[in-house]
Amino acid sequence: MTGQSTQISNYLDALTYFYSYAHYNPADVSNWSLDRLKGLLARLGDPHKKFPSLLIAGTKGKGSTAAMAESMLRQAGYKTGLYTSPHLHSFRERIRLGGEAITEEQVVALARSLKPYFDDTPHLTAFELITAVAFVAFAEANIEAAILEVGLGGRLDATNAVDPAVAVITSISYDHMQILGDTLTLIAREKAGIIRPDALVISAPQYDEAMQMIEQVCADHRARLVLVGRDWQWQPGEFNFEGQSFRVCEQDYWLPLMGEHQLVNAVTAMAAVAGFGERTGLAVVPEAVKRGLAEVNWLGRLELLQHNPFLIVDSAMNGDSAEKLTLALRHYFPERPITFIFGASSDHPIRDMLNALLPHAARMFTVASRHPRAENAERLAVLAAELGYPVTPLPDMTAALERTLAEAAPDDLICVTGSLFLVADAREAWLRRQGLPLPAIDPVVVS
Repeated sequence: MTGQSTQISNYLDALTYFYSYAHYNPADVSNWSLDRLKGLLARLGDPHKKFPSLLIAGTKGKGSTAAMAESMLRQAGYKTGLYTSPHLHSFRERIRLGGEAITEEQVVALARSLKPYFDDTPHLTAFELITAVAFVAFAEANIEAAILEVGLGGRLDATNAVDPAVAVITSISYDHMQILGDTLTLIAREKAGIIRPDALVISAPQYDEAMQMIEQVCADHRARLVLVGRDWQWQPGEFNFEGQSFRVCEQDYWLPLMGEHQLVNAVTAMAAVAGFGERTGLAVVPEAVKRGLAEVNWLGRLELLQHNPFLIVDSAMNGDSAEKLTLALRHYFPERPITFIFGASSDHPIRDMLNALLPHAARMFTVASRHPRAENAERLAVLAAELGYPVTPLPDMTAALERTLAEAAPDDLICVTGSLFLVADAREAWLRRQGLPLPAIDPVVVS
């Protein structure tokens, strides 16, 4: 049931209308098709064809890579549109013009003008609708470059309605296996569905199984493949809690994000922007690359909220990203005991994440985020117990932060992880606890 009778008077009405549309159903692959969205876009005048696009697929790192690429292009003076998902605190973060989230007024105006088209499109999903909103917003703003993060998979994702100037594939690992497949080969095949004939493809380093599929698809499409780690190399430099330096082609760069995996994302973004310039003529000078990386803002990814005790939030959502998180924590905080506050969506590989985190945990508390797909804290504790680790479920994030911060010694480390939704809860609870200004937070949509 969609909100065809919904009157859109304000921002909450717009969100209620958007979210009234169905979400992807993993059990109903028959409803998966780009034809429905492309038909809608055609009736809207094909807004997605009015700007060149850089399309980014992958399991992890695609949002960070997109944010870095957008920042570099914007610093070069181009009008940019950035589309990412999911959001951290507000729906408006998903659609950014010139680095700024669209306003509530823009969301309302877009919802009102597009509603008749959406109402006349049977079986439209919420993500397809939101993607169409982004394309129209970008076209109306006369952007010069769109940076699009694939939502899920690639081949049948709504963002793949564009014909990208450059296709980017970040690190591939196991996630959404009930939809994409239970092997890296199958998952990589879905991600590689964004590759077009004669395309330019940028790939981050991959597991062999995934890389073989990417190489095969590129060969089948006569696409040129640029490999980060082979064609683009880097040397890590000094690091601290503010960020890290690295070197590419005898040039030094600064990145205000922690974790060596972010260096891979940064170099992938650099290669993507260079390729985008080749394909579109939108060149980015070296100084814009440096400024773009130095000024990128991407919250909730190995983000240090406070010292004494240390409190970090990170959106690791599968086993591979949880392993990268533990490596980063050991890199920055060697020998320090770690208290984890863990929560995850029920459709994510929870056991894989727990297997990666629990051996490094001095303690773990489980919490459910406010998201409808969140696994409950008691069930998470049961799963941890089955792996041989006693953990403690707590009622909510506020209780978890109050307890862990009250019991922590000044040099202890607390890490909140498991999903972006949990990170959002943690950031908001911590800001309230500190008496600091809150980010823009959406009103609650009642379904």
